[in-house]
Amino acid sequence: MVQKLKTMELKKLKDLSKEIRREILTLVYQSKSGHLGCSLGIVDILIALYFKILHIDPKNPSLETRDRFLLSKGHAAAALYAVLAKRGFFPNTLLKTYLQDGSKLAGHVTLGSLPGIEATAGSLGHGLSIGIGMALAIKHQNLSSRVYCLIGDGECQEGSIWEGINFAGQHKINNLILLLDHNNLQIMGKGSDILNALPFEDKFKGFGWDIQSVDGHDISTLLKILQPPRLNKPLIIITKTIKGKGISFMENRVEWHGKTPNEEEYKLALKELS
Repeated sequence: MVQKLKTMELKKLKDLSKEIRREILTLVYQSKSGHLGCSLGIVDILIALYFKILHIDPKNPSLETRDRFLLSKGHAAAALYAVLAKRGFFPNTLLKTYLQDGSKLAGHVTLGSLPGIEATAGSLGHGLSIGIGMALAIKHQNLSSRVYCLIGDGECQEGSIWEGINFAGQHKINNLILLLDHNNLQIMGKGSDILNALPFEDKFKGFGWDIQSVDGHDISTLLKILQPPRLNKPLIIITKTIKGKGISFMENRVEWHGKTPNEEEYKLALKELS
C-alpha cells in the first residue's frame, strides 16, 4: 500500500510538470516574448523543490525559518512564476499579465515584485554569491534553514560563479545546495564550444564540494538527493537537463533559447503536452 501511494504521488508530480509546462508555453506564446527553452528545462527541478523539499509557507512568505530558493538564471522566470502561482504564493490570474506593461511579472525575476522571489536576477553570475550571503546569515542566526540556488552551465562562464564556489568550499558552508542546470546550450550554441567548463565534477571536487549528478527530469531521484542529511560541506547537484523538455521539436534546439512559437507551433506543442 505504501509503495502504491508513492507511485500515485509520483504520477501526480509528473502530471503537475506537464501542467506547468503548458502554462509556461501559453505565457510565452501570449506575450510573444520570454525564454521558453530554459524555462521548460527546469520544471521538474522546481516541482521537486516547491512541492516536496522546501520548508516554505505561501501564506507567510517571509517566514524566518523558511528555506530559500534563488533562481540565478533569472531569464527562466516563466517557470518560477508558474510554480509559485500553483503553490499558492499569488493568484494564478496574475500570470496573464506576464511581460505586459506595468506587470509585476518581468522577464527576469525581481526582488520585491512578488512573494516568493528571494533575489533579483538578470545579470548572470550573481545568484550564487547572494545565496552564500544568505546561507552565512542563516548560520549566524543558528537557524536550520537551507539555501538552494539554481545556476546554468552557461552561467559558469562568469568569474563571479567560481569566486563563490571557491569561497563556499573553503568555508564549508554546509547549508548551501547548488543546482547546476546542465543542458550544454546557451544563446549562441553549445556551451562546451563557446567556453568549455567541463568536467564540472573535477572542478567542484577541487574546490571542496560534495557532488551528486542526476537526470534533471527524474523527479523520483531528484527527491532522494535534494534533502540529504546534515552536510559537512556545500553540495552541488549537477542536473542533466534537456532544453525545451516536453516538446519534441524544441528539445535540444538552441534556437528555442529565446524564440517564441507562432500559432501553429503553439497548437502543436500544446497537443504534445496534453
